[in-house]
Amino acid sequence: MQGVASRARSLRAVVGDDAALLEAAAVLHDVGYAPDIAHTEFHPLDGANFLSNIGAGRRLVHLVAHHSYAELEAGLRGLSDELAEYTDEQGTVRDALWYCDLTTTPDGRETTARNRIAEIKKRYGRGHLVTDFITAAEPVLLGAVDRTAERLRVSKG
Repeated sequence: MQGVASRARSLRAVVGDDAALLEAAAVLHDVGYAPDIAHTEFHPLDGANFLSNIGAGRRLVHLVAHHSYAELEAGLRGLSDELAEYTDEQGTVRDALWYCDLTTTPDGRETTARNRIAEIKKRYGRGHLVTDFITAAEPVLLGAVDRTAERLRVSKG
């Protein structure tokens, strides 16, 4: 979480006035893993439901719900209807959150998105739903990462 938040802070020039929102989403994107709120066992949805129930801001809730192409995984888990309560805003902030998540290792170190995806596939192994998801999601995820990297490059002039 701290590594993802650190990555978010590095993107202030990319997201402008939404920098605080991006950092909050980076800090909270995996809150749905907490055992006390993991009701569906799909952390983007559980996190969004929790944040919604405590009155968090709408955009923050929706960003957490849809981080890192959760829509695709929700479909694989039979949770599309539940996730449909939340909107994927797409755009710069959404892409930046995906970038932060996919360029940070589980222990908070910086990595490439391609290496992170490979690590996820190796950790879960063949035939696991998460491996199937990340394999199918890879082009969309890398698109968001590449768009954010380009926005960052342009912001640095």
